[in-house]
Amino acid sequence: MKKVFIALVLALTTLGASAQLLYRISGRGLTSPSYIVGTYHLAPVSFVDSIPGIRKAMADTQQTYGELMMNELFEADSLAMIQQAMMLPDGVTLDSLLTADEMGRLNAFMRNLMGMDLTNPMLAQQMKKMTPTALTTTITMLSYMKKGGGFDPQNSFDDYFQKQAHAQGKGVGGLETMAFQVKTLFAGTPMERQKELLMCYVDNATFMDEMTESIVRAFFAQDIDAIEKAMDMKLNSSCDNRPEEEAALIYDRNADWVTKMPTLMEQKPTLFAVGAAHLPGEKGVLHLLRQAGYAVEGVVE
Repeated sequence: MKKVFIALVLALTTLGASAQLLYRISGRGLTSPSYIVGTYHLAPVSFVDSIPGIRKAMADTQQTYGELMMNELFEADSLAMIQQAMMLPDGVTLDSLLTADEMGRLNAFMRNLMGMDLTNPMLAQQMKKMTPTALTTTITMLSYMKKGGGFDPQNSFDDYFQKQAHAQGKGVGGLETMAFQVKTLFAGTPMERQKELLMCYVDNATFMDEMTESIVRAFFAQDIDAIEKAMDMKLNSSCDNRPEEEAALIYDRNADWVTKMPTLMEQKPTLFAVGAAHLPGEKGVLHLLRQAGYAVEGVVE
C-alpha cells in the first residue's frame, strides 16, 4: 500500500514531427535556454535515455524543478498527510456510503482485479476506510500493475531528474507544495461525485483500461498530441470529467506554473520535469509559454 500512496501526489515508435517529450525554451531576454520534459509518473527510469537531447539538457541547466520536490514524498509528515487525506472520517466506511447494489458491483470488480473483495478482512482493513477518490486511484494503479506495469517508488521517473541535479550540486525545487497536491487530488471533489466516479470506473473498466493504455502508448511514442487525444476519450455520460474538474486538475495548474517559470528561468537555466499531460493543447504549458513570448521548440537530437 505504501507504493500506492507514493504513486499518487501518480511500444516505442519512430519519432515524428510532433513526437517529442523534451522542449527548449528561449527568447524573451533569456541569456541561456531552459527546457521542459514531459514525464509519466509510472514510467521506468530506463526510459530516460530514449528521450533525444535529454542528457545535454540536464548538463546545460543549473537547476531542476518538478511539480513538487519529490523527496518530500518520503518524509513522515507527507506520508501521514496523504494517508489521512485518503481515509474516510471515523465511523464511516465505503459500505455505509454505497448502496448494496453498488457494493455488489464493486466487490465483483475487486474479485476480478485481485481475486478477493471487500468482504475479505485483510482487504477490508486496507481499503474499506478509503475515500471513493482514493480507492479509484488505487484500483487504477493496481490495474496498471496487473497488466505488467511496474513502479519503484525509490526510483521513480519524476524523481530521477531531481536526484541527478542534487547529486551534481544543482538546485532542486517544486512548482507546487505537497499540501496543495494532496488538497487538489483528494479534497477537491464532493463525496457524492467521488462515489459517482468510483462506480463509473467499476462499471466501465474496459473503457478505462483502454484509455490508460492509449495514454501509456502515446507517452512511450513520445507523442504529446496522441496523449492529448487519449485524455480526451469520452463515454459521453456523467462519467466524463466536468470542465471545472479538468480546470482544477490540469488547466488552472498549467496557468499557475507559467506565472512562476519566467522568474526561475531568468535566475538560472532550468529543466522542468512535469507530467506530459500538462504540455499539449491550447491550455497546455507549451502554448501558454509561447503566448507569453517565448520560443518553444521540440528537441529531436
